[in-house]
Amino acid sequence: MRQQSEVLVTVRGAVIGGPQPLICLPLVGDTRDKVLEEAEALVTLQPDLLEWRIDGYNDVENIAESLSLLKEMRTIIGDTPLIFTCRIDREGGIRKISRDTRLELNSAVMETGDIDLIDVELCNDREFIDILRAQAQTSGVKLILSYHNFAETPSEHFIYSKLFEAQTSGGDIAKFAAMPKNYGDVLTLLNATQKARNEAIKVPIVAMSMGPEGAVSRLAGGLFGSDITFAIGMQASAPGQIPIKELRSGMALLYGS
Repeated sequence: MRQQSEVLVTVRGAVIGGPQPLICLPLVGDTRDKVLEEAEALVTLQPDLLEWRIDGYNDVENIAESLSLLKEMRTIIGDTPLIFTCRIDREGGIRKISRDTRLELNSAVMETGDIDLIDVELCNDREFIDILRAQAQTSGVKLILSYHNFAETPSEHFIYSKLFEAQTSGGDIAKFAAMPKNYGDVLTLLNATQKARNEAIKVPIVAMSMGPEGAVSRLAGGLFGSDITFAIGMQASAPGQIPIKELRSGMALLYGS
């Protein structure tokens, strides 16, 4: 049996941290039509969650337009849980968006009731995180506090400490993603995840090793304590993601159907 989270997070009936790791598909379209086309296609694949990477959207800085698109997307995806992510450029964001715009946009979407979780990077300043954490609590949105490293895999101690920081900073979910240079780096991430799950981290964890070497972590990460894995529906949002059909087949062997 896989290691479950002590604290469960439930959104629209989906249990994060429970007996099965969940599969999330990203929407990364750059135009309104492409985003809606993706939403229509991805919901038919019946993922556990969807993530809108709005940093890929050309009109992201037009907040009224972004909120209008979000509302239309929600109509299409129905009750599928939705993660909202405006990724900062220094941690893999598709385009550079100012701090103030990201803060205003993240605050505004939480007031709509159309999102269920929001991903905020730990590298943001403390005021930024505190404002969005308070808004998430007021709006009933679950907060993912995350760290991404596209250059290398830090030490096991660093990974553990970042997951711990995400929890102590008020995250409902702690997330860590890093790029391996070899398979030993993948083991470092998986071992740190297992240690965190068995020791200090009570909230759900999302931990992944990126790139081709890290693909195994997207398949088997749940055995080590990771509670969400990201797959490809139409487009990838990070290196090493696996198409959902193949990912489901592999996960059925590891976790059962």
